Amino acid sequence: MAPARRDCSGWEMFLPTGCLLLSVLLFHPALAKVCNDRTKHGQDNSWFARDGENLPIMVLMPMNESALMSSISQGIEPAVQLAIQHIRESRKYSFSLITKIYDTECDNAKGLRAFFDAICYGPKHLMIFGGVCPSVTSIIAESLEGWNLVQLSFAATTPVLADKKKYPNFFRTVPSDNAVNPAVVKFLNYYNWSRVGTLTQDVQRFSEVRNDLTSELEKADIQIADTESFSNDPCVNVKKLKDNDVRIIIGQFDENLASKVFCCAYNLNMFGSKYQWIIPGWYQGNWWEQANSTNCTTKKLLTAMEGYISVDFEPLSARQVKGISGRTPKDYEREYSRELQQKGVEASKFHGFAYDGIWVIAKTLTRVMELLRVKQRQNTFNNFTVDDREVGKMVLDVMNETNFFGVTGQVMFRNGERMGTIKFNQFQGGQEVKVGEYNAIADVLDLINNSIKFQGVEPPKDRTFVRLQRRHINVPLYSILSTITILGMLMAGAFLFFNIKNRNHRLIKMSSPYMNNLIILGGLLSYASIFLFGLDGGFVTDKEFETLCTVRTWILIVGYTTAFGAMFAKTWRVHAIFKNVKMKKKIIKDQKLLIIVGGMLLIDLCILICWQVVDPLKRTVEEYSLEADPQGRDIAIRPFLEHCENTHMTIWLGIVYAYKGLLMLFGCFLAWETRNVSIPALNDSKYIGMSVYNVGIMCIIGAAVSFLTRDQPNVQFCIVALVIIFCSTITLCLVFVPKFITMRTNPDAATQNRRLKFTQNQKKEDSKTSTSVTSVNQANTSRLDGLQTDNHRLRMRITELDKELEEVTMQLQDTPEKTPYIKQNHYPDANNILSIRNFTDGKDGEKSILKNHLEQKPQAQWGSMDPSRINRGPLEDINSPEHIQRRLSLQLPILHHAYLPSIGGVDASCTSPNGSPGSSPRHRHMPPSYRVMVSGL
Repeated sequence: MAPARRDCSGWEMFLPTGCLLLSVLLFHPALAKVCNDRTKHGQDNSWFARDGENLPIMVLMPMNESALMSSISQGIEPAVQLAIQHIRESRKYSFSLITKIYDTECDNAKGLRAFFDAICYGPKHLMIFGGVCPSVTSIIAESLEGWNLVQLSFAATTPVLADKKKYPNFFRTVPSDNAVNPAVVKFLNYYNWSRVGTLTQDVQRFSEVRNDLTSELEKADIQIADTESFSNDPCVNVKKLKDNDVRIIIGQFDENLASKVFCCAYNLNMFGSKYQWIIPGWYQGNWWEQANSTNCTTKKLLTAMEGYISVDFEPLSARQVKGISGRTPKDYEREYSRELQQKGVEASKFHGFAYDGIWVIAKTLTRVMELLRVKQRQNTFNNFTVDDREVGKMVLDVMNETNFFGVTGQVMFRNGERMGTIKFNQFQGGQEVKVGEYNAIADVLDLINNSIKFQGVEPPKDRTFVRLQRRHINVPLYSILSTITILGMLMAGAFLFFNIKNRNHRLIKMSSPYMNNLIILGGLLSYASIFLFGLDGGFVTDKEFETLCTVRTWILIVGYTTAFGAMFAKTWRVHAIFKNVKMKKKIIKDQKLLIIVGGMLLIDLCILICWQVVDPLKRTVEEYSLEADPQGRDIAIRPFLEHCENTHMTIWLGIVYAYKGLLMLFGCFLAWETRNVSIPALNDSKYIGMSVYNVGIMCIIGAAVSFLTRDQPNVQFCIVALVIIFCSTITLCLVFVPKFITMRTNPDAATQNRRLKFTQNQKKEDSKTSTSVTSVNQANTSRLDGLQTDNHRLRMRITELDKELEEVTMQLQDTPEKTPYIKQNHYPDANNILSIRNFTDGKDGEKSILKNHLEQKPQAQWGSMDPSRINRGPLEDINSPEHIQRRLSLQLPILHHAYLPSIGGVDASCTSPNGSPGSSPRHRHMPPSYRVMVSGL
């Protein structure tokens, strides 16, 4: 076997994988028999039948002081010897345990050689106790099944050894590193933390723990917000955790990198009341001083570390209950401390698990011996023998049934893993303080009352709790604007009442009362849309809000078209009448205007229906960046705003704006074309121009400012509401206030021409006694020129008619035929029909010539000829009462004839109720082309 020993030693410089392969090749089960046969000192299979036997136990530990983790072994040996002593003193066991320590030096090759030497040259070991270094332990544990041996470790915490398929014969009294994960999950659930992040050192040991923790968190339905791994510099990864809003951070790293982690946390302000760090609890005391290789001072590290929670297994039970040895954990600890003082070595954190491990071996072997003796008695007549395979299987079964209370708590295995107690410590004031423990067997977390001290008034939250806060319209602002809107609607209602009440008055009738009603209706619809624009999700549900999006858009668009469409239709009628250069009969009634407005509304409906069917308005929510809570709470405010939008919002708005813009341009054109029409009751061009100007400017400014204040609902609503209120109010006032003022100050102003006013009786009588006169070609030419001119057409026509009237009168005076065409008995009727009133010119304020002549000359009967007047001059005859009466009888019908066709009255070609002009002898000599038939008022 010497060559084998040399070959094994030749693998010292190889990787652990090579050593594992060496163990598989060399440590074949057949070699066990060869090694034991050659030694000749192995025990036979009757060891269980005799009392007082010394049962050898193989102990594998790194004992060389220069070896890694040798300090653990030095503090373990006193605990092992103390356990053996207590077992012997208990007198409950019929054997004595003999431990033989083999130095593995925490080296794979040397550990394998030590294990091989123990197998080949040592006694026949019933069990293996030990295994400190993870790499050496895993190699040996993988080969135990072939040797029919069971290994019990007291310090190997690596999670990889929990794989029962690979290590079926491996047990440990110390909990695995993975054993802390259920405790951590229980702790997280206790504080309702459902969102965490992990920060792991890029080492296999920590990666395995992290993977198992991930599985446990998923089972507990706890979200892993971020998983970060680092090798040397953790600052980048710590910053990522902060960027991902990770508040509860579970760290897996050694103490050398822990100081770097907390230095980064201090620089990133990831400590205090908003953060909770959970790290391993197996660090050495004052590790932050010994392992501080950062540029942070100790004070900064302690500031960042304050409040962290460390998790580790409990080295000794806190329950002061006498265990299997008849001693409480405190009693054992005192004896252990005396042994350390005698030997002059330092304590090991695993000493309690080593102590309980020896008791596990003693109980297991006692139970196996009992089973073998039972089988031996059952086979008394046969030569009873038992092989190593059967003994190994019995040891496995008995180990899984282990259950007693030791110095480390309840000792129990589940699939070879110790179900131990996990403790929780918190760093408080520069030292760790125990705050609770987790019992894995009972799955119970027990926290000491009021022992955990969080830096805030409450435990940290597992995330930045975001409270959605709707940016809504302030109720006072909505109330104020609603009140103004109601006042505007009351004003519109007053205008409607005024329009309906006076609809038969000539002033209102000439201004088309039906169109006025439509203008008021459009204003009311525009006012009503303000109430809908002020409603948001705080008042209505989401579905109702979507309905409001459509309704308020329809109301505003239809209201605009109704108001301005009616206004422009009226202007178009004036334009069509007074721009008719051919002087043909032009009758445009309100029904035609209603059809025009209906056509405009039909276009609106087509656009709105297509909009609603193809791409309807939907409720969209726009969220803004987080804001700090104004009250200082550990929450963040995320404002959001509700909008009415669709996929192609720009296109639809462009279509609506284009149509409304064309409508407004058309109205401006009509207002400009009819600006010189001087009949106030008919012509609103001046006010329409003012209205269009104000509405256009306000709409442009309102739309721009509304777009810029999209994220400020109060400002946006205020601007939109004020624009609608201003536009609707100014439009209604410009249309109706002048009419109202005129009705109050001068009710008959609509029927005045050059401020000549007639009484009601005169107008009635004049309408019954229309006369026919003949006009000269010059009058016809002047009227045609007046119609074609754009400036001062109607006033110029009046002036032209006055001049023509005087010329005709002069011609009549010079005619040889002086016979009056009005009889004597008709004179009183004429006096009753006409009465002359004073009137003043609009600009100069001069009195009319008619007034002067009437004051100078008394009226005379038309049928008589005063002989004294035959010799008078031409001017005196023209100013005579007879000529004045005759001139007025000609002038008034002409004025009435010029107005009535504009509103669909009597045409210039209609027949006078008094007969044909041809029946008058005075007019038979006139050519037909100069005859004009007029109708009296």
